[in-house]
Amino acid sequence: MTAERVQKGLAILVGAFVFYTAATGPFEGLIQRALFLALVCCLGFALYPLGAGTRWRPAGLALDLALSAVVLAACGYVVWNYDAIMTTLPWATTLDMVLTAGLVLAVLELGRRTVGLIFPVLVLLGLGYALFGNHLPGPLRHRGFDSAFVTETIFLGDLGIWGMLTGVAATVIAAFVLFGALLLHTGGGQAFMDLAMRLGGRQPGGAAKIATIASGLFGMISGSAVANVATTGNFTIPMMIRLGYPRPFAAAVEAVASTGGQIAPPIMGAAAFVMAEILGVPYTTIIMGAILPAILFYVSVFVTVHFVAVRRELAVVPEADLPAWGTILAPRRVAPILCALGGLGIGIWLGRSISTSAFYGVIGLLLAFVLTQAGQLRPRAMAGRVLDGLEDAGRGMVIIGVLLAGAQVLVSMINLTGIGVTLSSLIVALAGDSVVLVAGIVGLVCLIMGMGLPTTAAYVLVAAVLAPAMTAVGVDPLAAHLFVFYFATISVITPPVCVAVFVASGIAKTNWLPAAGEAVRLGAVTYIVPFLLLLYPGMLLQGGALGILEAVFAGLALVLAVPALLAGAPLTGRRGVDVALLLVVIGLAIFPHVATPFLALALFFGARHLGHRQKRALA
Repeated sequence: MTAERVQKGLAILVGAFVFYTAATGPFEGLIQRALFLALVCCLGFALYPLGAGTRWRPAGLALDLALSAVVLAACGYVVWNYDAIMTTLPWATTLDMVLTAGLVLAVLELGRRTVGLIFPVLVLLGLGYALFGNHLPGPLRHRGFDSAFVTETIFLGDLGIWGMLTGVAATVIAAFVLFGALLLHTGGGQAFMDLAMRLGGRQPGGAAKIATIASGLFGMISGSAVANVATTGNFTIPMMIRLGYPRPFAAAVEAVASTGGQIAPPIMGAAAFVMAEILGVPYTTIIMGAILPAILFYVSVFVTVHFVAVRRELAVVPEADLPAWGTILAPRRVAPILCALGGLGIGIWLGRSISTSAFYGVIGLLLAFVLTQAGQLRPRAMAGRVLDGLEDAGRGMVIIGVLLAGAQVLVSMINLTGIGVTLSSLIVALAGDSVVLVAGIVGLVCLIMGMGLPTTAAYVLVAAVLAPAMTAVGVDPLAAHLFVFYFATISVITPPVCVAVFVASGIAKTNWLPAAGEAVRLGAVTYIVPFLLLLYPGMLLQGGALGILEAVFAGLALVLAVPALLAGAPLTGRRGVDVALLLVVIGLAIFPHVATPFLALALFFGARHLGHRQKRALA
């Protein structure tokens, strides 16, 4: 049996496990999590083999098999002893400590292979701090914990590696990964791309706008900036370059637009589900709070692209290259998407769990796919697409499962030692009671801590350590968590470790540094929108109709003024006057008074109208 067949079989098995547990309901907590982690780890060692293509691959294979055996033994031990673990307070034996060490080592090794060295190093630092932090001086010192107690925390209970994050990964996130993979493999991906081409192609900077729309649509489903760049970027970046767009600009557009998918409902890089569990609120509360900032993000990118396209005279996409509306709106294209979203909405409306709602969406999707493709594809071809979706879902769950299991170990050590509270107290002591200063420090630290980490893992890390610092000075918990989430997210386009830009630059075959500069300019508003969450409760759709309207006007003023300022868009035709007016608009928008957002927007459109009148008079 070839390695490819092993990978395919294991990936389909993982996808089938998620489909089954979404349909029938998950097993008991620890059992579900242990089975899920065992499956994704074994698949991970198959997908990311040690020493592949080298002469020492036999030694790598032996190590992969040994680590897989340790994972199976540890997870099987938990399943077999589930009752004893949950009903008693077991003392850690030598066997427990060996299994714990082996399981954590396997998870961290997979983390190293999938996302690099930063993440496992952070987890090891957390473990080292728990074991040896009693030797540190000053406020970082704690009372100390021996290896037996750390083992009991990590392995023999539901606070360590089997905790909430692993539970969310094994149920809700896994169900939505399956939902997204099947949606894309049954025609949704092509439908999104065709719709983006039709909507944006004939406008100034059409190819860049296609990238913005397509990446937004894909990102809402995939929830991964790097995966989004790799998927849509292989189509949009060459198209932009072919039409004469600068290579750094093409890479930046794709990187920024793909990053926006992380903060756009419904999936939000899987962090929405984790956030809901941490805050103890319904998933729909997170979605409602994230809608307006996500809209503002994409409006800002679209507006920036438009201003740059007009100034640089970037080409539109030829009509011959655009799909017809009849093709886009054909039932076989739109029915699976509508039925998938309809099934998801019905499940939520009926009050079902989120994973069960995702299962309803999958069923609606599959029924629509079969009915609309019955005359187009043979049953074997349709089954092949479904199996490809299951396989893709299984592959996608490896990184999520491994990272959240590792992050759960780190979070459990943070909670055990109290380092999160200590760091929050230090930040508050440094900034005093100033919300703006605390937010500024937290935002900067989030950017640093998020570099090189996938969105969900970055959010978990900063939420555990930094969100308490914001709530300590009176910030609403949902606003605090969205604040740290946004800054952790945009670290993927922030130099020097901007992984989304790295991938896009590779596709565009250009230097990443100028592309990163373009990306920061395109995504500039994203660095400001989190502060609006603190200034305007209406950004979270709270505070009544007037508060929401105030937040909308403030956000619109910013997403128009900041791109105009950075892109050099003319308002009155006099650059000095334009800069001064735009700075006044930005200042009014971020000043939380009931009248200032309306005044800011009026000033922007008034100046633009005056500029157009002057142009017409001169003409």
